[in-house]
Formats: sequence, structure tokens, C-alpha cells
Amino acid sequence: MAHEPPRQTAADFHPEVLRLFDRYVHGLLDRRGFIEGAARFSAGGVSGAALLAALSPRFAQAQQVSPGDARIRGEKVKFPSPRGYGQGGGYLVRPAAANGALPAVLVVHENRGLNPHIEDIARRLALENFVVFAPDALDPLGGYPGDEDKARELFGKLDQSKTQEDFIAAAAYLKNVSNTNGKMGVVGFCYGGGIANFLATKLPELGAAVPFYGMAPPADQVPNIKAALLLVYADNDERINASWPGYEAALKAANVPFQAVKYPGTQHGFNNDTTPRYDQAAAQQAWARTVALFNGVLR
Repeated sequence: MAHEPPRQTAADFHPEVLRLFDRYVHGLLDRRGFIEGAARFSAGGVSGAALLAALSPRFAQAQQVSPGDARIRGEKVKFPSPRGYGQGGGYLVRPAAANGALPAVLVVHENRGLNPHIEDIARRLALENFVVFAPDALDPLGGYPGDEDKARELFGKLDQSKTQEDFIAAAAYLKNVSNTNGKMGVVGFCYGGGIANFLATKLPELGAAVPFYGMAPPADQVPNIKAALLLVYADNDERINASWPGYEAALKAANVPFQAVKYPGTQHGFNNDTTPRYDQAAAQQAWARTVALFNGVLR
């Protein structure tokens, strides 16, 4: 029987390759630009294309909870979004044997839409005894296309003002799902971290928000935040971390309580266990803190 090769980590890649990959993932560099740039920093004659393949997601390898797991019930649903694209869609998942009303958690994806990794995150949270909804910003454009590059390309075609309204509408939909207790949190990753920050400024009823390496909201909106905040940052993440000092100052000026944690040695995306940027120790700590906050505030 063939053995899986050892799982690569961020330490297996030149720091400049990781920086180039971050730019590529966020649409600041095209595929050719990454391949040509990365090749200059590769060891042992590894091509830029091989480096890109090594850094790209492996969804099946990382899946923790099968869609057919008997402990959960998941379904694809639509919801109205009159101020956004008119209608949105997403993945609603809950414990199969829930007793009584449960807290609700909105899960917001990265800049590729509702891919298999984010669906798995939703199922993991359902196993923590929450009703979970993961909207797909790409739903108005046909939904996540099954390919990360195509997804990123589609993402650039969204009207973000409408998409933001779709996330507000998704939160309204989730709040009214049956057998929820009226309390709601949000967790988001990368782009979704920015949306989690955005929703915290827009939804006074939001109980808790956990942005993972998310862009800060406008400083003048920070005084609107009523949610308990857990702000998760990566150590090596210049683009996102540049927005932190201003955000921290605005939070303190508005007397908004928050916890902020930066995990040493980590890369942007360290919670995503489908890629080598994953940091198991940091991800497990951040996940435990996230679940503890939701349990403490939403139950």
C-alpha cells in the first residue's frame, strides 16, 4: 500500500515564495507571475508550477467531518436578500440530535466562496453543538465552481456592496432558523475575517465575532460594535497586520472590549488545514478559544 508523503509545512518553503503565494491567492499577482517569481527562490531545481501545486489546497486529505456523518444534518438552502443580489444561498448544518434551542454561528469563507474546506469548518462547529450557516458569496454567479482559480476569478466579478448586503441578509436568515436560541456569533477567515469585522459594525444584536486575519473595518464604524471580539492574527502577514494599529486604537478609543491574539511564527491562512501554511498548534489553540467564546457568550 502506498504511503502518503510527509505533509509539508510553511518551513519547507522560502519566505519569499510564501509572500508571492499570498499575493497570488489574493489576486495581486497572476499565475504566471507567481510561477516565474517563485522559481527564483526554489531549491533543487523545483519549478514554480510545482511549488504552486505544493501550496494549493488538498480538501479530501484535510476533511475532518464527512458530509454524510450521522451526527449532523446538512442542507443547501436559499435566502432572500432584497438589498443585495436578490437571493443568496449557502450550507445550513446542525447537530442531528439537538436538545432544545441552540446558538447560531455564521461562517464566512475566504475569497474563493463556499469551498469544501469551509463546508467542513461548518460541520466541525455543528459538532460543537451550534446551528451553523455558511453562505456562499458566489451563489448569485452560480456558486463555488469546484476550482480555486476559477473561484478567485469569479470573486473579482462580485459587486461587494451587494455582497455585503447578502451577508447581512444571511445573518437575518440564520437568526430566524427554527430551534435557535436568538443568539448569534460569526467567524470568518481572511476575506471572511473582514466580513466578520464588517458585520460586527452593522449588527448590534451580534453576540460574538471572531475574525481570523481579517481586514479592519473603517475606524468611524468601530464605535458601533457591541459583539464580544476575539481577533486572531498571524505573525507573518504584513498586508493584514498593517491595519491592526489603527483598529486597536479605534477599539480602545470607543471602549469596545476585545481580545487580540497573534500566533508567533504563523502565516496568513494558518487555520486552513488544506495547505502547507497550516500551523496545527496555533490552529488548535485558536479554534479552542473560538469555541470557548461562543459557548461563553451565546449559551
